[in-house]
Amino acid sequence: MGPMGTGGGAGAAANGGADSVRVVIAEDSVLLREGLTRLLTDLGHEVVAGVGDAEELLKTVAALADRAELPDVVVADVRMPPTHTDEGVRAAVRLRQDYPGIGVLVFSQYVEERYATELLAGSSTGVGYLLKDRVADVRDFVDAVVRVARGGTALDPEVVAQLLGRSRRQDVLAVLTPREREVLGLMAEGRTNSAIAKQLVVSDGAVEKHIGNIFLKLGLSPSDGDHRRVLAVLTYLNS
Repeated sequence: MGPMGTGGGAGAAANGGADSVRVVIAEDSVLLREGLTRLLTDLGHEVVAGVGDAEELLKTVAALADRAELPDVVVADVRMPPTHTDEGVRAAVRLRQDYPGIGVLVFSQYVEERYATELLAGSSTGVGYLLKDRVADVRDFVDAVVRVARGGTALDPEVVAQLLGRSRRQDVLAVLTPREREVLGLMAEGRTNSAIAKQLVVSDGAVEKHIGNIFLKLGLSPSDGDHRRVLAVLTYLNS
């Protein structure tokens, strides 16, 4: 896998001594949760709690905080009950905000770009994002857990590549004014020029001017083979 990482020190060979870290695992797959628990405890680390959903994760960490027993790191899946969409990573973002001293390592099959960007924004200490399918060596994974617990980072190169791609796509729309982005958003909803004008309480001519500027700024020149309105909407949807 070769995750990118900095700082924190690692050496997964903790044996219950000074190098041991305290971990909370949030993973809805019982088998995987138990497997991670066994892996970490066998190497001398302490798994203080294992939970199966994001709500329970937040409650568990809050209860540990009340007892002044916060973990060193939380390992959280992205997609968890009840909707199996982004509950885990949203909980991870919240933990980063509420308990900045805790390391947070997202461990998932997916790159949830929106919240991953938020997770990695601001302080770069004690944070990681690894992809399950790309972990080839369990020792690398445990090293990453320890590194994040100690304030370092652990990022899978694929996560970095996808987030950089998102950043470049967002830059494409950065040239638009807020009003032009609003018009483009309404175009993406399938609104006609007249409907957009009515929605924004402006004239049809004003909408046509905004759309012309959008085409110009997105580099969509008139062409017999391409539909500029569709291409502009695709650019918006990919941002």
